[in-house]
Amino acid sequence: MSLTLHTNLGDLKLELFCESVPKTAENFLALCASCYYDSTNFHRNIPSFMIQGGDPTGKGKGGQSIYGGNFEDEIRPTLRHNMRGIVSMANRGPGTNGSQFFITYAAAPHLDGKNTVFGKVIEGADTTLDAMEAIEVDNKYRPQEVIQIKNVTIHANPIANP
Repeated sequence: MSLTLHTNLGDLKLELFCESVPKTAENFLALCASCYYDSTNFHRNIPSFMIQGGDPTGKGKGGQSIYGGNFEDEIRPTLRHNMRGIVSMANRGPGTNGSQFFITYAAAPHLDGKNTVFGKVIEGADTTLDAMEAIEVDNKYRPQEVIQIKNVTIHANPIANP
């Protein structure tokens, strides 16, 4: 299963781990299919660590899952924050997943067991992700230029009704 985040800095094609983390993948896919992420900004950008988005308010404090509230983690020992381009749910502690997610710029093993890994970048890591990481930030890691998801293309959606 793959989809493309079309950003103002280029495209990021993601592979989603639908079988390993079905609830998390369904949430992300449904939000993408409903245009929830369209025209949303990445609000946190920490070079050598990660970039975070998925909050429609753009402030990093909002966003909701398709389940009407937060949902539980789907931590899998085989899915690790072990490289650049890992896509994972942002949270405020156990069981607080909503709509926010992040993409790693480097391995982040300290997040293993704390955040649900649900995908990885398969195209654009050496172009678009590099461009995102290069954007200057303020002292709270807010990008000083807009980094925006313009829209999303779902290439194959295993949860859609036939």
